[in-house]
Amino acid sequence: MKKNALTTILVVGILAIGALWMIKGYNRMVTEQENVEQAWGQVETQYQRRMDLIPNLMATAKGLADKEQAILTAVVEARAKATQVTIDPTNITPNQLQAFEQAQSEVGSALSRLLVTIEKYPELNMDQGFLNLQAQLEGTENRIAVARHAFNECAQTYNTFIRKFPNNITAAIFGFERKPYFQSQQGADVAPKVEF
Repeated sequence: MKKNALTTILVVGILAIGALWMIKGYNRMVTEQENVEQAWGQVETQYQRRMDLIPNLMATAKGLADKEQAILTAVVEARAKATQVTIDPTNITPNQLQAFEQAQSEVGSALSRLLVTIEKYPELNMDQGFLNLQAQLEGTENRIAVARHAFNECAQTYNTFIRKFPNNITAAIFGFERKPYFQSQQGADVAPKVEF
């Protein structure tokens, strides 16, 4: 009789330890997932900041010659396309992130072309409002880079945690899946050629 009671106590003890381990792992996964979602919110905030600056830039650039209107149109179209790409931070997939990155890359490209074109117009380059706006855009691009980096760090911490044994068991049971990372832009590994 004592042997059965001892065996029962031992089994219950092992199950209790296993349950506590699983609860602790689950709670940490939830925390790490929330960190990823919060970091994604910061990424979206910085991209939204850039989107909010575009109408001001467009208003400033209205004085561009007719031949430059194609560039203005490209900026407006890229902005419109980018605002249509939304991601649910609780279920970010690599394909969704790639579509988001592509849309944002098109905005960045169009803005770069516009800013290069504006350099041809000295009256705009001397306008204090335009210079302030240009500085805000540059600062926003830096903020975007920082937010993307922070997102990748949070995603890495989360992904590493859910893939380690024995956490991978809890992750599989409760459906915690890996989060994708922001990737560098294609061609970012090639230094630009500078000629004097």
